[in-house]
Amino acid sequence: MYETLSSSVAGALGSGLPVLLLQFATCIVLLVVGVVVYTFVTPFHERELLREGNVAAATVLSGAVVALAIPLAALLATTRAVLDIVVWGIVALLLQLVTVVVASHVMRGLKLRIDDGSIAAALPITAAQLAIALLNAAGMIPV
Repeated sequence: MYETLSSSVAGALGSGLPVLLLQFATCIVLLVVGVVVYTFVTPFHERELLREGNVAAATVLSGAVVALAIPLAALLATTRAVLDIVVWGIVALLLQLVTVVVASHVMRGLKLRIDDGSIAAALPITAAQLAIALLNAAGMIPV
């Protein structure tokens, strides 16, 4: 019985672990690429602001990182297809970029307020990013 159990565990690891590692690596790459693209297209200069200790910029960027990771986590939980992870990961990034663009238009002067370190400006945009990410992730889970 012990040999059967250990061979089952070894078989599961042998077939499942490579798939998990590929999916996980794909998600990490998408997350890193997503954050880099996000920082290039947002109206904020995150690197500069972070170096200056701007807590508002750190809050918005942290929210974006988590918001990008939420749909990727949902994909890891629901699919084995790397192509699904790539396609829907790109959709998640695009939705986050649209969220920032819309929030920037709705909240007039957002860039200046974030540049000035306004947490009051950072929290609603962070909440919007997280809300869109949760809705996006829920939409990706098959029924």
